[in-house]
Amino acid sequence: MNAEKLTKLDPITTGYRLESNLPVIPLAMEVEHAGCASVHAHPRGQFISASSGTMRVICSREVWVVPPNQAVWLPSMQEHEVTFPGKVLLRNLFIDPSATLGLPERCTVLKVTPFLRELIGRAVEIGEQYQPDSPGWRLMQVVLDELRQAEETPLHLPMGRDPRLVRVMEALLHLPGDTRDLEQWGQLTGASGRTLARLFLAETGLTFRGWRTRLILQEAITRLSQGEPVTNVAFDLGYKSLSAFIEMFRREVGCSPGSLRMKNGDDH
Repeated sequence: MNAEKLTKLDPITTGYRLESNLPVIPLAMEVEHAGCASVHAHPRGQFISASSGTMRVICSREVWVVPPNQAVWLPSMQEHEVTFPGKVLLRNLFIDPSATLGLPERCTVLKVTPFLRELIGRAVEIGEQYQPDSPGWRLMQVVLDELRQAEETPLHLPMGRDPRLVRVMEALLHLPGDTRDLEQWGQLTGASGRTLARLFLAETGLTFRGWRTRLILQEAITRLSQGEPVTNVAFDLGYKSLSAFIEMFRREVGCSPGSLRMKNGDDH
């Protein structure tokens, strides 16, 4: 994505409000065009889900692409950057620090169950219009309970620090469909394929193949949610077989790639 084409978005001021009598402040918003909220942090934790469209979140040197059936959790005062590749409908839950006990202490992506999605929708309708011990207050407590039980997803993309590793990663981030193996990347970086393999595992906890698979998934999720044909995405990302791409996607994401596409094209 060309950063020059992104609209600069200001951080949402709600994240800076500290009011324990409002443990959860729900906020729905629509981003009309591709945009980016540059690196910032705020006292309230933030749970961001998209009812349509996708977003890319960078936090603690890790990258997530978040589709509509998932959400990202950002703890209090955690620096982060959020990029929207296109139009997206967002539902935010800003959690007061007094109410974050039991929630993850690091950035993570959580699965949004149908029940949690309905709860968030109802919370957004209520907004800030609730008092302690009121029905709205009790609903927010149920929302918090569900967030604490939400399942984490493994689709984040950890980044390395070694300059040789970073060079490979940045090249693949720029062109995810590049199919060069580690020996070929070694010729570019001046490190052996074995050294790069060791660095990938030591600095990311993933093999090169595992890291690249996550990168491909993130790119695929973004492009599919924007309506690109599954076949085009698969071949652009280096797959020679459409069935192999679909099988990989199902195994890693739990749904078919066609199910993430917008309603404006064929599945292939």
